[in-house]
Amino acid sequence: MTSSTSQPGWTAITILVGRLIFLAFFTMAFSVKFMDINGTAGYIAFAGFPVPTALAWLAVIFEVLLVLGFLTGAYFAETCLLAGLYVTFLGLTFHGPSYWQGEVGQHEFRAFLMHFTMLAGLLFAAAHGPGRILASRKTIIGRYPA
Repeated sequence: MTSSTSQPGWTAITILVGRLIFLAFFTMAFSVKFMDINGTAGYIAFAGFPVPTALAWLAVIFEVLLVLGFLTGAYFAETCLLAGLYVTFLGLTFHGPSYWQGEVGQHEFRAFLMHFTMLAGLLFAAAHGPGRILASRKTIIGRYPA
């Protein structure tokens, strides 16, 4: 079925639920960072990045913008692709192979896998669009499926 008007109702609902899951995930992410911005900066510094406080605030701002994209559906493919690059970067940088040793290694490996699972969902969502419920369908990179 290629037309959104001919899709069964459950399809539109599942797309909306997927958007809400992405929305909740990134809302929790920026909230945790915002509530302990110094802890976030410390984590960034531990990974070896310069100006950790500025990077912590940039991460909060970026995640708020992602939340707005998932909430409205505007520039949804772009939001999904940027979020995919972001979670890939985070997975490699903060949970990559150099963290898989020792007592926390298994936990870090699972966190790494979670980031790539999220990437898969984001790529799928980027390809299929924000759905037809509560979605602005503005985009820069192309048309969504009808």
